[in-house]
Amino acid sequence: MSSPSLLPPDLAAMMERGVSVNVASRDAAMRPSLMRAVGSSVADGGRAITVYVSRRQSRQLVQDIAATGHIAVVFSEPSTHRTVQVKATRATLRDAEAADAPVLARYLASMEHEIQLVGYPPEVPRAMLAHRLEDVVAVTFEPELAYDQTPGPRAGTRLSGGGA
Repeated sequence: MSSPSLLPPDLAAMMERGVSVNVASRDAAMRPSLMRAVGSSVADGGRAITVYVSRRQSRQLVQDIAATGHIAVVFSEPSTHRTVQVKATRATLRDAEAADAPVLARYLASMEHEIQLVGYPPEVPRAMLAHRLEDVVAVTFEPELAYDQTPGPRAGTRLSGGGA
């Protein structure tokens, strides 16, 4: 039996659909590192998350996650600014493989749609999310904490779940 999700079903569905993703960590001296993800996969109602980053563009971030296991990820819907942040302390890294290519393609298609909703052509996310599969690192984790980060009065509110 899996543990209850930290995320309400509507936020988990937004994350699963594929929205803007930024990944952060920190080193032992608490210096932050941050990079835009080139893809994400959210499964089991938000209980299992994999984010994908370009190794070449994310060297410090990858080093920090490898050294500490700590990760904070923000998922944000561009058209509404609806945003959720999830955190974990046991993230694992692996090289992306051929089986990840369809996940990355679905994410790009979703981001093309999301960005078009706010008036930008599909070439914008294509340029932002361009990558070579052999350069991509998959970072997998189970969220331990979740926060509503949508701008407004509930921003920063800790989420306590919404589904079993």
